[in-house]
Amino acid sequence: MSGEASPSVDVRKRLDAVLPDVVLHLRRGGVIGYPTETVYGLGGTTSASAITRVRALKSRDPGKPLLLLVSGVEQVAELRWTDSARELAQAFWPGPLTLVLEDPRGIFPPGVRHEGTHAVGVRVSPHPLVARLLAELGGPLTSTSLNAPGAPAATSGAEALEVVRRLGGHDVLVLDGGALASSKPSSVVDCTGTKPVVIREGALPTSRLRRAVPEIEGSEYHG
Repeated sequence: MSGEASPSVDVRKRLDAVLPDVVLHLRRGGVIGYPTETVYGLGGTTSASAITRVRALKSRDPGKPLLLLVSGVEQVAELRWTDSARELAQAFWPGPLTLVLEDPRGIFPPGVRHEGTHAVGVRVSPHPLVARLLAELGGPLTSTSLNAPGAPAATSGAEALEVVRRLGGHDVLVLDGGALASSKPSSVVDCTGTKPVVIREGALPTSRLRRAVPEIEGSEYHG
Protein backbone atom coordinates (compact mmCIF):
# COMPACT_ATOMS: atom_id res chain seq x y z
CA MET A 1 0.00 0.00 0.00
CA SER A 2 1.34 3.40 -0.90
CA GLY A 3 1.46 6.15 1.68
CA GLU A 4 1.04 8.82 -0.99
CA ALA A 5 -2.20 10.74 -1.21
CA SER A 6 -4.46 10.26 -4.23
CA PRO A 7 -5.42 13.44 -6.12
CA SER A 8 -9.08 14.43 -5.88
CA VAL A 9 -11.20 17.10 -7.50
CA ASP A 10 -14.75 18.19 -6.66
CA VAL A 11 -16.35 17.96 -10.11
CA ARG A 12 -19.60 19.45 -8.84
CA LYS A 13 -17.85 22.84 -8.73
CA ARG A 14 -15.04 22.60 -11.27
CA LEU A 15 -16.00 20.16 -14.03
CA ASP A 16 -15.59 22.57 -16.95
CA ALA A 17 -12.20 23.70 -15.66
CA VAL A 18 -10.75 20.24 -14.98
CA LEU A 19 -12.32 18.14 -17.74
CA PRO A 20 -9.47 18.68 -20.24
CA ASP A 21 -6.91 17.59 -17.62
CA VAL A 22 -9.00 14.53 -16.71
CA VAL A 23 -9.20 13.48 -20.35
CA LEU A 24 -5.46 14.03 -20.80
CA HIS A 25 -4.83 11.86 -17.73
CA LEU A 26 -7.00 9.12 -19.27
CA ARG A 27 -5.35 9.34 -22.69
CA ARG A 28 -1.97 8.92 -21.06
CA GLY A 29 -3.13 5.62 -19.60
CA GLY A 30 -4.24 7.03 -16.26
CA VAL A 31 -7.03 5.64 -14.09
CA ILE A 32 -9.89 7.52 -12.44
CA GLY A 33 -12.47 6.93 -9.75
CA TYR A 34 -15.80 8.44 -10.76
CA PRO A 35 -19.50 8.52 -9.85
CA THR A 36 -22.19 6.69 -11.83
CA GLU A 37 -25.93 6.40 -11.28
CA THR A 38 -25.36 3.34 -9.06
CA VAL A 39 -21.98 3.43 -7.26
CA TYR A 40 -18.52 4.91 -7.78
CA GLY A 41 -16.57 3.18 -10.50
CA LEU A 42 -12.90 2.68 -11.30
CA GLY A 43 -11.69 2.76 -14.88
CA GLY A 44 -9.70 4.15 -17.76
CA THR A 45 -9.49 3.86 -21.52
CA THR A 46 -9.31 0.54 -23.37
CA SER A 47 -5.53 0.79 -23.77
CA ALA A 48 -3.58 -2.25 -22.57
CA SER A 49 -1.76 -0.22 -19.91
CA ALA A 50 -4.95 1.28 -18.46
CA ILE A 51 -6.73 -2.08 -18.39
CA THR A 52 -3.74 -3.71 -16.70
CA ARG A 53 -3.61 -0.96 -14.08
CA VAL A 54 -7.33 -1.17 -13.25
CA ARG A 55 -7.20 -4.95 -12.98
CA ALA A 56 -4.12 -4.81 -10.78
CA LEU A 57 -5.70 -2.29 -8.41
CA LYS A 58 -8.77 -4.48 -7.98
CA SER A 59 -6.79 -7.78 -7.99
CA ARG A 60 -9.29 -8.74 -10.66
CA ASP A 61 -9.75 -12.45 -11.38
CA PRO A 62 -8.54 -13.22 -14.95
CA GLY A 63 -11.96 -14.66 -15.78
CA LYS A 64 -13.82 -11.46 -14.82
CA PRO A 65 -13.56 -8.82 -17.56
CA LEU A 66 -14.14 -5.12 -17.10
CA LEU A 67 -17.33 -3.72 -18.57
CA LEU A 68 -17.49 -0.66 -20.80
CA LEU A 69 -19.42 2.55 -20.37
CA VAL A 70 -20.32 3.92 -23.81
CA SER A 71 -22.12 6.97 -25.15
CA GLY A 72 -24.67 4.93 -27.10
CA VAL A 73 -25.30 2.04 -29.47
CA GLU A 74 -23.39 3.79 -32.24
CA GLN A 75 -20.14 3.66 -30.25
CA VAL A 76 -20.23 -0.16 -30.20
CA ALA A 77 -22.14 -0.73 -33.44
CA GLU A 78 -19.60 -3.33 -34.60
CA LEU A 79 -20.50 -5.69 -31.79
CA ARG A 80 -23.14 -8.30 -32.68
CA TRP A 81 -26.51 -6.80 -31.85
CA THR A 82 -29.42 -9.21 -31.66
CA ASP A 83 -32.97 -7.92 -32.00
CA SER A 84 -33.51 -8.51 -28.28
CA ALA A 85 -30.37 -6.55 -27.38
CA ARG A 86 -31.54 -3.60 -29.46
CA GLU A 87 -34.98 -3.70 -27.83
CA LEU A 88 -33.46 -3.75 -24.36
CA ALA A 89 -31.10 -0.89 -25.17
CA GLN A 90 -33.93 1.17 -26.61
CA ALA A 91 -36.09 0.55 -23.54
CA PHE A 92 -33.54 0.95 -20.74
CA TRP A 93 -30.56 3.00 -21.94
CA PRO A 94 -29.33 5.25 -20.48
CA GLY A 95 -29.79 3.25 -17.29
CA PRO A 96 -28.49 0.51 -14.99
CA LEU A 97 -28.51 -2.26 -17.61
CA THR A 98 -25.36 -4.00 -18.84
CA LEU A 99 -25.72 -5.93 -22.10
CA VAL A 100 -23.23 -8.69 -22.91
CA LEU A 101 -22.67 -8.75 -26.67
CA GLU A 102 -20.41 -10.78 -28.95
CA ASP A 103 -17.26 -9.12 -30.27
CA PRO A 104 -16.69 -11.33 -33.34
CA ARG A 105 -14.05 -9.02 -34.85
CA GLY A 106 -12.01 -8.71 -31.65
CA ILE A 107 -12.41 -4.96 -31.52
CA PHE A 108 -11.76 -4.81 -27.79
CA PRO A 109 -8.66 -6.18 -26.05
CA PRO A 110 -8.24 -8.94 -23.47
CA GLY A 111 -9.32 -7.81 -20.04
CA VAL A 112 -12.53 -6.43 -21.53
CA ARG A 113 -13.58 -9.45 -23.60
CA HIS A 114 -14.92 -12.52 -21.82
CA GLU A 115 -12.56 -15.47 -22.12
CA GLY A 116 -13.75 -18.10 -24.59
CA THR A 117 -16.81 -16.24 -25.88
CA HIS A 118 -15.05 -12.94 -26.68
CA ALA A 119 -18.17 -11.13 -25.51
CA VAL A 120 -18.13 -7.62 -24.07
CA GLY A 121 -20.34 -6.04 -21.41
CA VAL A 122 -21.55 -2.54 -22.33
CA ARG A 123 -23.74 0.07 -20.64
CA VAL A 124 -24.89 3.65 -21.15
CA SER A 125 -24.91 5.52 -17.84
CA PRO A 126 -27.35 8.40 -17.32
CA HIS A 127 -24.92 10.15 -14.95
CA PRO A 128 -24.16 13.57 -16.51
CA LEU A 129 -20.47 13.40 -15.55
CA VAL A 130 -20.03 10.09 -17.38
CA ALA A 131 -21.80 11.51 -20.43
CA ARG A 132 -19.50 14.55 -20.47
CA LEU A 133 -16.41 12.39 -20.04
CA LEU A 134 -17.34 10.05 -22.86
CA ALA A 135 -18.13 12.94 -25.18
CA GLU A 136 -14.80 14.60 -24.50
CA LEU A 137 -12.83 11.34 -24.53
CA GLY A 138 -14.39 10.11 -27.76
CA GLY A 139 -14.27 6.46 -26.74
CA PRO A 140 -15.46 3.97 -24.13
CA LEU A 141 -14.49 4.06 -20.47
CA THR A 142 -13.81 0.82 -18.61
CA SER A 143 -15.72 0.30 -15.40
CA THR A 144 -15.63 -1.84 -12.30
CA SER A 145 -17.08 -0.98 -8.92
CA LEU A 146 -14.73 1.01 -6.70
CA ASN A 147 -14.40 -1.11 -3.60
CA ALA A 148 -11.82 -2.91 -1.51
CA PRO A 149 -11.94 -6.74 -1.74
CA GLY A 150 -15.06 -8.06 -0.03
CA ALA A 151 -16.33 -4.57 0.87
CA PRO A 152 -19.27 -2.58 -0.51
CA ALA A 153 -18.62 -0.14 -3.33
CA ALA A 154 -18.01 3.52 -2.53
CA THR A 155 -21.09 5.73 -2.68
CA SER A 156 -19.51 9.12 -1.95
CA GLY A 157 -16.44 11.02 -3.02
CA ALA A 158 -14.90 10.71 0.45
CA GLU A 159 -15.44 6.93 0.44
CA ALA A 160 -14.02 6.71 -3.09
CA LEU A 161 -10.86 8.54 -2.04
CA GLU A 162 -10.44 6.27 0.98
CA VAL A 163 -10.92 3.09 -1.09
CA VAL A 164 -8.37 4.27 -3.65
CA ARG A 165 -5.91 4.94 -0.83
CA ARG A 166 -6.49 1.45 0.58
CA LEU A 167 -5.94 -0.07 -2.86
CA GLY A 168 -2.62 1.76 -3.19
CA GLY A 169 -3.86 3.89 -6.06
CA HIS A 170 -1.75 6.99 -5.47
CA ASP A 171 -1.81 7.63 -9.23
CA VAL A 172 -5.62 7.40 -9.48
CA LEU A 173 -7.51 10.66 -9.94
CA VAL A 174 -10.74 10.67 -7.91
CA LEU A 175 -13.62 12.71 -9.30
CA ASP A 176 -15.71 13.70 -6.29
CA GLY A 177 -19.35 13.87 -7.35
CA GLY A 178 -20.67 13.88 -3.81
CA ALA A 179 -22.92 11.29 -2.19
CA LEU A 180 -24.97 8.98 -4.41
CA ALA A 181 -28.49 7.74 -3.74
CA SER A 182 -28.70 4.16 -2.54
CA SER A 183 -28.91 1.77 -5.50
CA LYS A 184 -28.33 -1.80 -6.55
CA PRO A 185 -25.70 -2.43 -9.23
CA SER A 186 -26.71 -2.67 -12.87
CA SER A 187 -28.65 -5.69 -14.08
CA VAL A 188 -26.62 -7.82 -16.52
CA VAL A 189 -28.20 -9.58 -19.50
CA ASP A 190 -26.31 -11.97 -21.78
CA CYS A 191 -27.45 -11.33 -25.34
CA THR A 192 -25.01 -13.65 -27.11
CA GLY A 193 -27.39 -16.60 -27.47
CA THR A 194 -30.69 -17.24 -29.18
CA LYS A 195 -32.53 -15.82 -26.15
CA PRO A 196 -31.32 -13.14 -23.72
CA VAL A 197 -30.48 -14.44 -20.23
CA VAL A 198 -30.36 -12.43 -17.01
CA ILE A 199 -27.06 -13.32 -15.36
CA ARG A 200 -27.33 -10.73 -12.59
CA GLU A 201 -30.51 -9.09 -11.42
CA GLY A 202 -29.72 -5.63 -10.13
CA ALA A 203 -31.44 -2.26 -10.26
CA LEU A 204 -33.77 -3.45 -13.03
CA PRO A 205 -35.85 -6.47 -11.93
CA THR A 206 -36.36 -9.30 -14.40
CA SER A 207 -40.11 -8.65 -14.43
CA ARG A 208 -39.50 -5.14 -15.77
CA LEU A 209 -37.06 -6.40 -18.41
CA ARG A 210 -39.69 -8.90 -19.57
CA ARG A 211 -42.08 -6.07 -20.36
CA ALA A 212 -39.71 -5.10 -23.17
CA VAL A 213 -38.52 -8.58 -24.13
CA PRO A 214 -40.98 -11.29 -22.96
CA GLU A 215 -38.69 -14.18 -23.98
CA ILE A 216 -35.90 -13.12 -21.63
CA GLU A 217 -34.74 -15.96 -19.40
CA GLY A 218 -33.64 -15.85 -15.78
CA SER A 219 -35.35 -15.96 -12.41
CA GLU A 220 -36.12 -12.99 -10.23
CA TYR A 221 -34.28 -12.45 -7.00
CA HIS A 222 -36.46 -12.27 -3.92
CA GLY A 223 -34.64 -11.18 -0.82
